Amino acid sequence: MRRRWSDGRGTLIVRAGAGETPVSVPLEIAASYRARTRGLLGRDAVDGAMLLTPAAGVHTFRMRFPIDVAYLDRHLTVLAVRTMRPGRLGLPRVGARHVLEAGAGAMARWGLRAGGRVTVVPG
Repeated sequence: MRRRWSDGRGTLIVRAGAGETPVSVPLEIAASYRARTRGLLGRDAVDGAMLLTPAAGVHTFRMRFPIDVAYLDRHLTVLAVRTMRPGRLGLPRVGARHVLEAGAGAMARWGLRAGGRVTVVPG
């Protein structure tokens, strides 16, 4: 079954590992072309994270702050996590269906790393 995403807010649940307490993070969902194109441009920070869907890559041109980027597959499994400074182009990641963005350092604090899984609770 394929999930239909829509623009809005929700909660991101990060499960860092077995036996660790899940972390809940405020989430913005950017599913429309317009919302994905705008992304975090023009902002000075992000409260929590932003999910771009569908997306396989991002750029940080005209961004004001460095971000963490997690590439997710269709099952919301993390393929890779990178930190990007403003003015960079992140090439599309093979197998990525979604991209998660947060302020630089946030994903390390949450324990988010390649191979981990996240859950998105819309609304």
